[in-house]
Amino acid sequence: MDKGQPSIWTWARDSALLVATIVSIFAAFSNSLTWYLQQLWGASGDFWQARWDQFLDFFGDDESVLFIYGTTLLTMGLYWGVGSIYILMDYFNWPKWIRKYKVQPGTNEPVDTKRLVSAIGYVLFNQTIVGIPFAAFGYWMMYQPTRSIRVLPTFSSVLLELAVFIVVEEIVFYYSHRLLHHRRLYKHIHKKHHEWTAPIAVTAIYCHPLEHLLSNILPPALGTIIMSSHISTSWLWYSMAILRTLNDHSGYHLPFFPSPEAHDFHHLKFTECFGFLGILDYLHGTDRMFRSSPAFKRHFVSVSTQPLRKQFPDESKIKLNSHDD
Repeated sequence: MDKGQPSIWTWARDSALLVATIVSIFAAFSNSLTWYLQQLWGASGDFWQARWDQFLDFFGDDESVLFIYGTTLLTMGLYWGVGSIYILMDYFNWPKWIRKYKVQPGTNEPVDTKRLVSAIGYVLFNQTIVGIPFAAFGYWMMYQPTRSIRVLPTFSSVLLELAVFIVVEEIVFYYSHRLLHHRRLYKHIHKKHHEWTAPIAVTAIYCHPLEHLLSNILPPALGTIIMSSHISTSWLWYSMAILRTLNDHSGYHLPFFPSPEAHDFHHLKFTECFGFLGILDYLHGTDRMFRSSPAFKRHFVSVSTQPLRKQFPDESKIKLNSHDD
């Protein structure tokens, strides 16, 4: 066995630890936290239920159509709606002030037109040719004829399912992603995605179709399949996943946004930071280089408008400045 690959025992042990930790945290806080939030949800529950009924009255309540084509339109609309903003920023280098938040300064300034067009083509192929058939498969796996699509789930059930989704995605994404870095698979599949050592937002799913299915679609979708989630819960989760991956690949560490430092570091170094939470990376020791780097010091949500690269500059820059002095 390749020493770089986790054994079945290691996988089972670390996965069980991750699940137990998150479930314990949820159980510890569920009684108090969910009670208060449930009051807020309950106060607005009639409002959201009324909006949901209006939505179904307009678009219809055929769950297969909503799940397959509605999910496709929602995810593509969100991906390209937000992704286009980043494209404009990278292609026109505007607004100028936002360049100071680049994770890798000097890269994609501006982004190369030919590479951008190629990436867009690959992404559209994955979203349609790969994504729609899997959506049909997911609907077949989750379909429950006795459940009413018109009744929105309770707040506590949504919160519980989101916790499950996070656990499942961390486990499935980490190991599927690490598997794609195996020397026998990397050059045939995952290398396509790593053509961008300094990624931009829309390259989040620029990859081989098999990778898109195994590492982009399956990790977030599997939790919803396991829980047979209501379509509204699935849509909420998919929206969260899309916004996160766009941010992780954006190349910008903006104030008040989640940190993209870990995944950007993965694109730069290839051999570190395989997960999205970082828990399994820590347990497997696949973040040691990252933790000892200046990027790790910048790996948090900034509440200041001052760029984190000024607060925590690279070591090479520090040495250069010292020499100049």
